[in-house]
This record gives sequence, structure tokens and C-alpha cells, in this order.
Amino acid sequence: MRISLFFKGAAMGAADVVPGVSGGTVALITGIYAELLVSLGRLNPAALRLWYRQGFRAFWSQINGAFLLTLFAGILASVLSLAQLISYLLASHPIPVWSFFMGLILISAARLCQSLKKLSPTVVVLGMAGFAVAWELSAAGAISLPDPTLPVFFAAGAVAICAMILPGISGSAILLMLGLYAPVLAAVKSFDLPVLLVFCSGCALGLLAFSRLLAWLLERAQDLCMAFLTGLMLGSINRLWPWKLTLEWTIDSNGASVPVMQHNIAPWHFLELTGGDSQWAMALLMIGVGLLLVPMLERVGQRLADREVKSSAG
Repeated sequence: MRISLFFKGAAMGAADVVPGVSGGTVALITGIYAELLVSLGRLNPAALRLWYRQGFRAFWSQINGAFLLTLFAGILASVLSLAQLISYLLASHPIPVWSFFMGLILISAARLCQSLKKLSPTVVVLGMAGFAVAWELSAAGAISLPDPTLPVFFAAGAVAICAMILPGISGSAILLMLGLYAPVLAAVKSFDLPVLLVFCSGCALGLLAFSRLLAWLLERAQDLCMAFLTGLMLGSINRLWPWKLTLEWTIDSNGASVPVMQHNIAPWHFLELTGGDSQWAMALLMIGVGLLLVPMLERVGQRLADREVKSSAG
């Protein structure tokens, strides 16, 4: 179980490295989203008081510490080890990679729709609202902020981390939209401690507060919340569409060009507008791989769960 959870964290970390893909999407796909939100919500002053009164073991049990430690170890290991590989694949083979993610999102959204208990008008409206929010955010261009101050970095950290745990919305895409992608990367490269501390503080506050809100919503209005999250996932297709014409670029901390504003185009216009190969056959293949991956993972997970039940019963 711990090994499986570690690899789920690794998948989340890999997704967070990809601009336009959210680790929250992977958590939702792999079935740990609700537990993650509940566990993060337990990191509060009451848990610290429990530590003071009953000791560390009670505190660790209260916050589901083993779950969080294993998951975040997987995320960290993935970010450190896979960042270069994923960056290389996105730079050298963008169409197959984005096609794979698009297939993954489509089948995952279909699975979530099947989990809805009742398809009421309110559920449909919230699903459409989530779709519109993700679509517009993924299409938005960058806001011009000439000299971001420390309070701006704090607010950006809180907003970006909220996007990272929302399926369909990428934290890096939010930073790009706010015009803070390059300044944050520059702070990391130069190890600008004041900026990094303020930004990370915003991330911590946003993560703890927003995760509690999402957990509360899932507990009291599961269908409505899941409909909105499903809409967010489907709306992210606008960002994942493999065939794009780049209209505006920015420079990252390594001096590489990063697209800021892009326009989706049809694959049959790709050669005419960009001069590149549309790779439509490979794209269809990778979409198919993404569509098949989720059912395969579900079967493997079910078999592992059955084995654990049998071993514990024996």
C-alpha cells in the first residue's frame, strides 16, 4: 500500500512539472483526492494542541501523517528526478505528450461522470461552470506587473497552490497568467530568500485553507463538487490541445523560451501555419494510450486490494 501511494505521489509530482497539468488531476484519477484534502485539513492548531497534550504519536495519527509523508516523498522524488525528462519530452515531442494527457483527462472525466449519483440541473450547471472557468483561465494571457512586491508574491503563492490541488488548473499556468512565472523562477535561481520565504508562506496558507474548504464541500455536497471538478478537468483540454500556434513567449531562469500565449489550431492547418509535422497518427495513438491507462490502473489497483484483503484474512 505504501509503495502504491508513493508512486501515486510520483505521478502527482510529474504532473506538477508539466505546465498546464495539475497534480490535483492525478490525485482525483488515482482515488486519493478526498483523503488528501481531509488529511491536509487536519493540519491545524487543534492538531498542535493534541501534540502538546497527548504526544507526537497522537498528533501523527490525527493528521494521517504516514499517508502525507509517503505521498509527499513521492511528489518530491518525482519533481527532483523527472523534471528534466519531462521538460525534454515536452520540448522535443510536444504533440505526443500533450495527446497522451488529453486522452488521460477525457477518460478520467468520463469515469467521474459515472460516479455521480444523480444528474440534476444544478449538477449540469456546475459542471458547465467548471468547464468555463478552466477554459477561460487556460486561454487567458499574462497580466503585466512591472515590479511585484512581497505581498504580491505572497498572494501569488496562495493562488497558485490552490490551482495545483484543483483538477484541470495548473499552478504554473496561473503564475504565467499573473506575469509572475519568470520572477518566481528568477528568485529560485538566485536564491532570493525574502521572496522565496514569502512565496512559500503564501503557498502554505493557501494549501491549508483551501484544502479544508474543498474537503468540507466534498463531504456536504459531493455530487455538486465532483460535477464542478469534472468540468474543470474537461475545460483544461483547451490547454492540453496538442496543435498550437505560439503568439507570445517569455524567458525562463535557464534562458529558454517558454510560450505564454498560444492559439489552438486544427491538425490539418499545423504544417501551413507552423511549418512542422502534425504527427496526427502518433497523436491518435497516444490519445488511445491515455484512454486505456486509467482502466488498466483501476484493474491493477483492484487486484492489489484483493490480495491485501486475502493476506489479512489469512
